Amino acid sequence: MTDGANVIDQSKPSIARVYDYLLGGKDNYLVDREIGDHFKVDLPGSVAIAVTNRQALMRAVRAMADDGLRQFIDLGSGLPTADNVHQVAETYAADARVVYVDNDPIVLAHGRALLATNDNTTVITADVRDPQSIRNHPEVAKLIDFDQPVAVIFSAILHHLNDDEDPGQVVQYWSDQIPSGSRVFISHFRSGHNEETSAAEAKLQSTFGRGRWRTDDEIRALFGELELLAPGIVPAARWRPDLAIVGNADRESTVWEQLIASGLATKP
Repeated sequence: MTDGANVIDQSKPSIARVYDYLLGGKDNYLVDREIGDHFKVDLPGSVAIAVTNRQALMRAVRAMADDGLRQFIDLGSGLPTADNVHQVAETYAADARVVYVDNDPIVLAHGRALLATNDNTTVITADVRDPQSIRNHPEVAKLIDFDQPVAVIFSAILHHLNDDEDPGQVVQYWSDQIPSGSRVFISHFRSGHNEETSAAEAKLQSTFGRGRWRTDDEIRALFGELELLAPGIVPAARWRPDLAIVGNADRESTVWEQLIASGLATKP
């Protein structure tokens, strides 16, 4: 339990904690597990949305580190799980610096415990819809040099912003802040125009009052004038798959896996 404005409300489900439960984590409450169980039991196979998204994020961090990026801002990071951004980045670049951002106080509490001995990584409580407060945060200023390339990560967060909250403008803000050679990674619920899409979207809307599935063209538009890198906007399971893993080269994505898309762009 934290104090003041950061009191953790265990009576209401949290997006971060529901994701944590779906990914096999233990930092969640009964109210979160009830939502998660709806996806596990009533929408069998839908957990693949969270799993394949996480796997794509890990590959994206690896790709960005391989391209020489050493600074990462993970917006709407969620709760720590296995293979966090800083752990993946540090595998390829020991000097990588990472800022995690989430508006759920439990993320701050668990993140600080996890990162207590890591001087190159921090976690802050802030809302992705208020990017300026994140940009001006002293912890961000301490770790991120905006004169050098920065990797900005929107992993499974922009679909929680409704159209009137202008997710495209949020991305544009960060695009304006980062220098040439920076990267922006986005993963996003992808409209399937099928029963599965409708069922999952309806559940999120009824639970959190938000959740917007977008088409490939709408997701592509979120990148603005950034240069989209190969393979473009594709289902997360098909975004630069690890071909060394048996079956990944020719395995067909399930209908659920097709409902989360990924894309990586660079700032020219």
